[in-house]
Amino acid sequence: MPYYYDVIVVGAGAAGLLAAGRAAECGAKVLLLEKMNRPGRKLTITGNGRCNVTNTAQLGEFIKHIGPDSKFVRPSFSKFFSKDIVNLLEKNGVPTVVEDDEFVFTKSCKAIDVVNALVKWNKESGVEIICNSNITDIIKKDNCVEYVVTETNVKYYSKTIIVTCGGASYPATGSSGDGYKWFKSLGHKVTPIRPALVPLETKGNTAQQLQGLSLSKTKIIVWVDGKKKIERVGDMLFTHFGITGPLVHSLSRHIIEDLQKGKNIVFAFDLLSDIPESEIDSYLLKQISIHGKKLFSNFISLYLPPKLIPVCFNATGILPDKICNLISANERKKLRLWLKEFKIEISGSRSFAEAMVTSGGVSLDEVDSKTMQSKIIENLFIAGEILDLDADTGGYNLQIAFSTGYVAGESAAKYSLGKKYLSL
Repeated sequence: MPYYYDVIVVGAGAAGLLAAGRAAECGAKVLLLEKMNRPGRKLTITGNGRCNVTNTAQLGEFIKHIGPDSKFVRPSFSKFFSKDIVNLLEKNGVPTVVEDDEFVFTKSCKAIDVVNALVKWNKESGVEIICNSNITDIIKKDNCVEYVVTETNVKYYSKTIIVTCGGASYPATGSSGDGYKWFKSLGHKVTPIRPALVPLETKGNTAQQLQGLSLSKTKIIVWVDGKKKIERVGDMLFTHFGITGPLVHSLSRHIIEDLQKGKNIVFAFDLLSDIPESEIDSYLLKQISIHGKKLFSNFISLYLPPKLIPVCFNATGILPDKICNLISANERKKLRLWLKEFKIEISGSRSFAEAMVTSGGVSLDEVDSKTMQSKIIENLFIAGEILDLDADTGGYNLQIAFSTGYVAGESAAKYSLGKKYLSL
């Protein structure tokens, strides 16, 4: 027996839950299909299970963290932005807090609360949610999609279909890249996908020596083929394979393409970033004079964590038992340069299995940014990570999913019902 709906949403992640909920609010009969055994699997692990819901940055600053075409999200953000997702969660029993004056988390620090609140909102709005429903194909007739087919050969027909199936990152949560083949078969262009917000592998054994060491508020300057590309400040961690953490993840999305092209990439750590380059030599001279009778090993321990000290010895050639007063000008220069540019060469990235998001996807040229409607297929709408959009860590990616999902849901309902609906 065929099943008929005004709107079908494929994928119950952040974008899908917003799309289905909003479409139902607008009066559409909505079906939300999810391949996993429950909605929001990936959402529950974001922010290490705490869920960095969004960011308090103003629009102009917010979109600086998004690529490759940040202008694309402006219409979606104008309809549904950070304050709107916060209000929606609070209306559904999940208060939020702001950390470090920008990062929005649930007050409970539990990502599952976000999922539960959005599922509650969907159900109360009349959305029918079916889990364990793996879509294998989207069938097109003329210039419209007609129905979707599950792996058990169940067909669901709809006036409009919204695809929010995610990208290829964290495939264990359901984002296994299924959508890319659908869009290619439907005539859409898909830009090559790459892991983004991903841990990085390093050359040599320095990272292995430092395994377990975390650095906070650290500045990293990225050099690509000898040219400075970007610098950022944040928190990171050394591992057995290389480096990870929020700062590394954000920087990774700027260099993955360079890595794939075989370019030389070096991360330079500024271990004394609060001291300007022009003042570092006089600063060291002063500190050495103050601690002149100390052994170098005891002196350097005042400024570096224990695991970094042997690396410093090897890099500068200064002997651990050397009296500070006897450190030469040349040794001091080596120390100065190392403290301001402790370098590690990047050899590659980890796989999609460890990537937080996917870079690349359905070409933005073929999607209407005001409605999230396909320019190729009349009744097809697209939102979330499947699009060629990605951003830095800090709640930016989730906000893209929430906003594009919301607009897709509203637009699909308007299309299917022939009415105009006001925003919340």
